[in-house]
Amino acid sequence: MSVAASLQKLANFRIHNTRASQETLNEGSVILKSGGAGKLGDDAWAFLEQLALAAIDVGRLDVADKCLEQLIAKFPGSPRVEILAGIRMEVSEAPATVLQYYDELLENDSANGAAWKRKIAIFRRVGQIDKAVAELSQFLDTFYSDVEGWLELADIYSTCSQYTLALQALSHVLLLAAQNPFYTLQFAETAYTANDLPLALKTALVVIDMCEQDEIQRVPEGILIRAWWTIKLCSKRLLAGSSVSASHTDIPKHLNLIDELATERVLQAYSAAEMEKRDGKDAAGRGLVSNWMTAV
Repeated sequence: MSVAASLQKLANFRIHNTRASQETLNEGSVILKSGGAGKLGDDAWAFLEQLALAAIDVGRLDVADKCLEQLIAKFPGSPRVEILAGIRMEVSEAPATVLQYYDELLENDSANGAAWKRKIAIFRRVGQIDKAVAELSQFLDTFYSDVEGWLELADIYSTCSQYTLALQALSHVLLLAAQNPFYTLQFAETAYTANDLPLALKTALVVIDMCEQDEIQRVPEGILIRAWWTIKLCSKRLLAGSSVSASHTDIPKHLNLIDELATERVLQAYSAAEMEKRDGKDAAGRGLVSNWMTAV
């Protein structure tokens, strides 16, 4: 592949936020050796950052160091380059050393959110969950609108089986990104895991309303299948008499009709015709779904 083609490929990776570390390293190393980066102008710095991260991912620290040398020479004192240098340190230095480095960055700039996030990631990686939660909570007090931070907090709580706290974190996500159905579905599934079935059902129905609207005849796929599955699981258990709701959410009226519709929509997604469109894959799974649905 020519240098020009490699440059275009890596540019597309950056545009679409695609990591593809090994491929980026393969293409980028050729460009670096050929001196092609010098033809990029200002885009050269984005390329060097991209290549450095890919090299760190696959353990080619020699390539990462070459990229960092050029970036530090061009942008001395740049917060972005300093964070990249910190990520490089995380591979070879002790956690305490890297934490001290990020602390120094925060002393110079208390609003350095990237350094704060790296600290939180290190605490979590080494199993210091209490410190990770404390730092993340303080971070979110300062940067309330950081959706990724709230999602990280919810994930930490979920991995610790503290689903009520996870729901509290996700409620902030829903306020900040109310139009994102994936976050709404995550809230619904977390509520189901927390055994708050009415809340899970209500929120999953919101996902359907956000995504299907007037396209009720379209075969559900992707996020819609998950939402309909959640609705089916909730309605099945609620009809069987399980109705505990820590959030005091009311059970929707016409629960039988909701259950029937959920059954119909899931079976439609797993019908023989739909599975044939997917090259006939997972026929056994389709049979299991059909048997489970018709048995309840």
